[in-house]
Amino acid sequence: MSEDSLHIRGGQDLPGFHNLLGYHQLSWEENEAVIGLELQPCHLNLGGVIHGGVLTSLLDIAMAEAGTYCPYPGRIRKAITLSLTTTFTGQCSGGTIRVTGRRRAGGTRIFNSTGEVHDDKGNLLAIAEGTFRIRSGSEKPEGVPI
Repeated sequence: MSEDSLHIRGGQDLPGFHNLLGYHQLSWEENEAVIGLELQPCHLNLGGVIHGGVLTSLLDIAMAEAGTYCPYPGRIRKAITLSLTTTFTGQCSGGTIRVTGRRRAGGTRIFNSTGEVHDDKGNLLAIAEGTFRIRSGSEKPEGVPI
């Protein structure tokens, strides 16, 4: 994985919602992506635990990344979410969470991924599965310019 990919996909250069979430890329390779998030008060719900929308958003990002790895610096592959199901299995209110997405099956345009979120003690917080479609122009490994 190039440093450009890490910086663009998980750093302050991300536009809008990605930047708002504040996650960072831990690893990214063919069929697997891992992102991390240090929990802040803005990530918590009224009960003081991580908001389900934050968990679902991070799962969506990691699972889409799992099917769109691009090894070419300065380029990116993109996907849109067709369906996403999340099951919440635990809670936490601090520390760093780790979100792993894995591509499981698919063809040249449509793929399926699963995801898991763990807290820094290894507790499972959520699981998910989703179906994604590669955006036009992103079908080939070289993707499109960033």
